[in-house]
Amino acid sequence: MRTFGITYDTGFTNAGTTTREPFDPAVVRREMQIIRNELGCDAVRVTGGDRDRLETAARHAADAQLEVWYSPFTNGLTTGELLDFLTDSAERAERLRREGAEVVFLTGSEISLFTVGMLPGDTFEERAAVLTDPQRLRAALPGLPARVNAFLGTAVAAVRARFGGRIGYASLPFEGVDWTPFDIVATDAGYRDAQTADRLADGLRALTAHGKPAAVTEFGCTTYRGAADAGGRGDAVIVWDDRARPVRFTSPVARDEQEQAVYLRELIDALDHSTVDAAFVNTFARYDLPHSGADDRDFDKASFGVVKVLDGSRTGTVYPGLPWEPKAAFRALAEYGRSRVHGHL
Repeated sequence: MRTFGITYDTGFTNAGTTTREPFDPAVVRREMQIIRNELGCDAVRVTGGDRDRLETAARHAADAQLEVWYSPFTNGLTTGELLDFLTDSAERAERLRREGAEVVFLTGSEISLFTVGMLPGDTFEERAAVLTDPQRLRAALPGLPARVNAFLGTAVAAVRARFGGRIGYASLPFEGVDWTPFDIVATDAGYRDAQTADRLADGLRALTAHGKPAAVTEFGCTTYRGAADAGGRGDAVIVWDDRARPVRFTSPVARDEQEQAVYLRELIDALDHSTVDAAFVNTFARYDLPHSGADDRDFDKASFGVVKVLDGSRTGTVYPGLPWEPKAAFRALAEYGRSRVHGHL
């Protein structure tokens, strides 16, 4: 890999709130410095659905000498609203690029699921339900690539008019993206699970077969025993309320930080032996899934974060003043990052 990175959530919007509350720019600045200096990352994929937060985090990332993958990740917008969001974000990203930062712009993330009008359903939950209903899925999929590519074609043209750097899109496999107008081929489906483990190498080869730099914009594992087999579905063990807050687990799960750490190193090794140009661990932190001493309230077990966010107003001891502690996965990534810096791979 040329680029080793991590995703950084500035707040995914849902049910009138976001997954990053509070959003404190001073904390963001420190976290970006830690991502660069402690984890040894080359890049950060800055995601979220608030324009100002995206720009703030991107600027702190650039100040930390990280390559910025400016990645709007919106929810519940119409295609017209998303296009407006992307063009505004492209202008912000271009200002940052002109100031000397290395910036890649992604024209949205998983828009078939999170944008109104791509799949049947007015809400994300309704659209996601289509994927688990074979009959409805068979009916919906044939027309989906045309809708996705019609929007992305318009979006790429609008972004190129405002942004002078490289452009990609964080895709899902069933979207059937036409990569012709893009500089970078990218997928959020970089997870390995019990069903896909034997197809991972083939998937990576397919990703890099377009003759363009390829990026795995998401891969990771949650923090309970058995989460490696669940892959990208590791957070499905959470029951949420109608205000997007975790309520309980669907069944008891045992905390296992080592399983998450081992999974990440195995995936990184596979990516290093592929021709993928860039890869991003999912994710630095999930502020909406805090760690608690009470086992049945330790929602961090279902978090892809490499740090455990502490509940209440507690702060950590390893990095005083920050509201989290590193997990075993953090230490595994830091070891890998040091090996890259010192050329021991």
